[in-house]
Amino acid sequence: MRGSTFLLLSIVGIYGAVLNAAAWSVNNFLMTGPKAYLTYSSSVAAGAQSGMEECKFQFGWERWNCPESALQLSTHNRLRSATRETSFVHAISSAGVMYTLTRNCSMGDFESCGCDDSRNGRVGGRGWVWGGCSDNVEFGERISKLFVDALETGHDTRALINLHNNEAGRLAVKATMKRACKCHGVSGSCSIQTCWLQLADFREIGNYLKMKYDQAHKLEMDKRRMRAGNSADSRGATAETFHHVHSTELVFLEDSPDYCTRNASLGHHGTEGRECLQTGKNLSQWERRSCRRLCTECGLKVEERRTEVVSSCNCKFHWCCTVRCEQCRQLVAKHFCARRDATVANHTKRRNKGHRR
Repeated sequence: MRGSTFLLLSIVGIYGAVLNAAAWSVNNFLMTGPKAYLTYSSSVAAGAQSGMEECKFQFGWERWNCPESALQLSTHNRLRSATRETSFVHAISSAGVMYTLTRNCSMGDFESCGCDDSRNGRVGGRGWVWGGCSDNVEFGERISKLFVDALETGHDTRALINLHNNEAGRLAVKATMKRACKCHGVSGSCSIQTCWLQLADFREIGNYLKMKYDQAHKLEMDKRRMRAGNSADSRGATAETFHHVHSTELVFLEDSPDYCTRNASLGHHGTEGRECLQTGKNLSQWERRSCRRLCTECGLKVEERRTEVVSSCNCKFHWCCTVRCEQCRQLVAKHFCARRDATVANHTKRRNKGHRR
């Protein structure tokens, strides 16, 4: 929970200051800043947490595996970086907050909003009309933007990159929405359908943003003009760079560091001690190559360790109404990255130099 806790604590200080003296309207419901914070803060924290959990899933078998420090390092003023990885952190966190707010709105958790019925009754296409209860994604987008973007208090290029990636995350939620329909007609003929939009599974949003991460654009800034600070020339250079990038794409400024090795100041733990996969059912090609990627190419060896796993087995139903199981013990082989001879390790790392991720 540390990632979402950090975000929530940041909101207390930053977002509270932004809204303290202001009042804003949501769906014609006037709310003051403190009341707005109390209403939505738990959903924001839950959304940030779901974003980081999805990040861990997407990067579970990569050298950078979305450590707990990822969110802090991407927002803390003194530790702000703008790598390909932090672009994903901003996007998936922003998407998680928007997703949770939208879902909770549609479930009736907030007095200030409900289903999006703005298109109901309109013809959507051949043989179908808008109706039902569409997820109120516009509400989720609006509130998440107020919370998440308030964390970015800088005015430099990194701030603009973070805000851009926040927006890319929100757009991913919209891009993956699904149309669901219900048939109407005599004797089930389905002569016409009523349709509405609903959120996709969050895993689909994670997959979508992982693809955007793989295709992320590195911004090539005019360093001479950027050195001008917050001058008109500097702002012009930044605007020109972003002009050529679509709002749905992730962007980064700095090359990724070497995630093979530990760097405590940057929150990188290295790959020594990481588990990798060599055998198992239904492994993807990416998972099957994890030992080579995490261990061999980082100058480490693959070490097999046998671990005893206890699980329920031989379960039987007893009338009425319990299920009783035995406890079975099984030795399972797991594989981990471990240090090897220093000479061999250095030779391997030199050969694989440039494989950062």
